[in-house]
Amino acid sequence: MDIVIETNELTKQYGKSTALDHLTITIRKGEILGYLGPNGAGKTTTIRLLLGLIKPTHGSATIFGKEVQRNAAELHKHIAYVSGETSLWPNLTGAETLHFLGNIHGSIDSKYQTELIKKFAFDPNKKVRNYSKGNRQKIALIAALATRAKLLIFDEPTSGLDPVMARVFRDEVLIAKKNGQTVFLSSHILEEVEELCDRVAVLRSGSLVEIGTLDKLRHLSALTIEATFSDVAPDISKVKNVSNIETHNRYLRCNVNGSIDELLQVVAKAKPISFLSRKPSLEELFLALYDGNEK
Repeated sequence: MDIVIETNELTKQYGKSTALDHLTITIRKGEILGYLGPNGAGKTTTIRLLLGLIKPTHGSATIFGKEVQRNAAELHKHIAYVSGETSLWPNLTGAETLHFLGNIHGSIDSKYQTELIKKFAFDPNKKVRNYSKGNRQKIALIAALATRAKLLIFDEPTSGLDPVMARVFRDEVLIAKKNGQTVFLSSHILEEVEELCDRVAVLRSGSLVEIGTLDKLRHLSALTIEATFSDVAPDISKVKNVSNIETHNRYLRCNVNGSIDELLQVVAKAKPISFLSRKPSLEELFLALYDGNEK
């Protein structure tokens, strides 16, 4: 598979403060990478470095095999970027703004743009100053998606959108993936990342702490088991690999790290009425990584 983004020890320092610390990642064609971390973790710094807006203190970044700093203008022809805080020209209409942004980028699928306007229920005839935050965000998303750019970079893209429009955005990202486009998605909405992304990268205080598929990251949190019984729930305090045990009369809840064989034997003898096991959600994985604390 073709490599679209590659960073090698990418670092950005501001004086004694390190915003991004030796980031090394590879993103391939057609992949959707979720980029996670709390405010100040280094997500936006990474994006600015990838766009060539700031220079790295150390290390390098390439897009489509070309060094970002030396080839930014050329690379931007194949990149579309949307931030969570959209600043537009207040005296232009939505249609004029889309036309202007299209001319700046240089490549627009006009038919697809018309489809996007309908899908996002966007009225292009108003002045930008009269749009809500959500509608201004729609302009940015429509403009970016309509470019059919090889690389889409989103930084909190659904900020200000209602749930219905956020659903539309997710559908269009999946269409982009089917078309072979690559997506770099920085988001605080874990449900959004969990639904869309092939892999997830997690930053902590400027450093990459985990990267991989959700299945590979499941090791960060225990399997959750819930069961109900016709009689009192069994005592599992001495069962191996079990923690965080909760019992309320006939209800049992616990976490399991490792094999669940011994637990299943004990539960089966107690004849459960119901039994549920589930993998941790992305939110649970994220909290497990941070453990409620920042470095």
